[in-house]
Amino acid sequence: MKRSRLLALLLCLACLLPAAQAQDYPSRPITLIVPWGAGGGTDAVARMLAILMEKELGQPVNVVNRTGGSGVVGHQAFATAAPDGYTIGLMTAEITMMHHQGLTKLDGASFTPLGLVNVDPAAIQVNADSPYKTLPDLLDAIKKNPGKLKASGTARGGSWHVYLYGMLDALKIDPASVPWVPSISNADGLQELAAGGIAIVCGSHPEGRALIEAGKVRSLAILDDQPSELFPKVPTLKSAVGSSWTAGVWRGMGAPKNLPKPVEDKLVAAVKKAYDSKEFKDFMHSRGFGAKYLPPKEHAAYMAKIDAESGVLMKKVGLAK
Repeated sequence: MKRSRLLALLLCLACLLPAAQAQDYPSRPITLIVPWGAGGGTDAVARMLAILMEKELGQPVNVVNRTGGSGVVGHQAFATAAPDGYTIGLMTAEITMMHHQGLTKLDGASFTPLGLVNVDPAAIQVNADSPYKTLPDLLDAIKKNPGKLKASGTARGGSWHVYLYGMLDALKIDPASVPWVPSISNADGLQELAAGGIAIVCGSHPEGRALIEAGKVRSLAILDDQPSELFPKVPTLKSAVGSSWTAGVWRGMGAPKNLPKPVEDKLVAAVKKAYDSKEFKDFMHSRGFGAKYLPPKEHAAYMAKIDAESGVLMKKVGLAK
């Protein structure tokens, strides 16, 4: 009897320990995983959030770039981490695309969503010395020389790849006529564009801003229904070629599933406070990033919606199994 009572007491204590630890959270540094390379838009947003979340949580939030596998490596790293709140990550639109390619079984439902923080429309960039001065010029060259003009901006099957091919499909141009050169971030793709190694980059204006303002890259169109805040003279796709097709990326904070509720609540509150801060708003505005917040339940529903739309589009343009 004494032995059975001792075992029961130990089991009870074992059950209470995680709850006690959750109440004390965080008691040590937190790792924030970025699934893409340093210097890109995802990296910039993550590092600003890390700085602001440190103030709220009272512990360092260390950003770690985990690239590879078209975004799978980084997303997998925090999806499968211990659900204790000490490993979180910045999810990107690719989590609604990778499983359609058969690269992973992960999707938005594989995570605990902590809040959407950013949505940015796609744009089409060329080298400043490119002979293509307008989007119609570029599209005519693609149709006349299929396979000649190469594009980049992310991994194969990543958001910018999907959106470029989606635009071409919407304009009745065979997407396969533009070969895709994978890159670990939009920043790397833009550097290759500026160096003349490729002809086209699909990405956002915030990511291309430095090279555009330096006169090394020229933007031909934004795939949105409104002009760009950063570069208002760049035509929308509709004004350039008459198409209403739009596309853009999103970024949101996430963590492994099955977080203790006290830990989840603290992280959600920290993300929201960081988002609402003047520092974050000023940073996003100065960089031209689109600030958009959705709380966890709406964030989850948003991911599910984009996932369904991505699956249809990727099958149509030959990027899904």
